[in-house]
Amino acid sequence: MVSHAPHASSAQVPQVAAPGGVTVGFDLDMTLIDSRPGIKAAYEALSAETGTFIDADLAVTRLGPPLDVELAHWFPADRIEETGERYRALYPEYAIEPSLAMPGAREAVDAVAAAGGRAVVVTAKHQPNAALHLSHLGIHPAAVIGWLWAEAKAEALREHGASVYVGDHIGDVRGAKAAGALSVAVPTGPISADELREAGADVVLEGGLAEFPEWFAGYPRR
Repeated sequence: MVSHAPHASSAQVPQVAAPGGVTVGFDLDMTLIDSRPGIKAAYEALSAETGTFIDADLAVTRLGPPLDVELAHWFPADRIEETGERYRALYPEYAIEPSLAMPGAREAVDAVAAAGGRAVVVTAKHQPNAALHLSHLGIHPAAVIGWLWAEAKAEALREHGASVYVGDHIGDVRGAKAAGALSVAVPTGPISADELREAGADVVLEGGLAEFPEWFAGYPRR
C-alpha cells in the first residue's frame, strides 16, 4: 500500500509574542539547520538494515520534498510506508547529533522574538524529529509544525498568522504565496538565488540567514 501524507503535527514551546507582533515562519532543512550529515547517516543506517542500496550522497543534494519522494527512488511503492516509518525511528539515533545550525539561524529566530514577534517552524519533516533538532541546537521557536510541504505549508502559516515565510526551496516560495505571506528566500539549499527569484521569491538574502536580522529590522510592522 502506498503511504499517504500524515496530518500536520505541531509542538508548542513557552515563547509568547507581544500582542500585534509579527509572526515569521521558517523552514527547517537547509534554512535553519544543515541536516545533510545527519540525514546521510540515517539513510546509510536504513540501507544497511534493509539491504537496499541508497545513494545517500545523492539524496542529501535534493532535500526539501517529503521523505516519501526520496524513498520512491530506492524502494517499490508497496514498501515506502514501512521504510518511511523505519527511517523516522532510526532518525533520532543517527541524524540529530551530526546536524548543525546554519550560520545566523539562532540570531534570526531571536531577532523575531526580540522585536516582539513570534517565530514558527513549518517543515515537511516528521515533527518530533524536527523538534529534536531545534532543541539540540538551542533554537527556540514558538511552535514547530511538521509534515507540510509546498502549498500545504500555507495551512500552518495562515493558522499562526504568519506574514513572512523564510525558506530555501521553491516549495517554500509556493507555500508562502499560497498563504499570502511575503516569501523570503535563502540560497543555502539546493536552489540557486536566481531560481528562487524566478519562482517568485519577494526577497532573496544572498548571504543566508546571517542577513536576516538587518533585513527584519527594516521590515514594516503592521
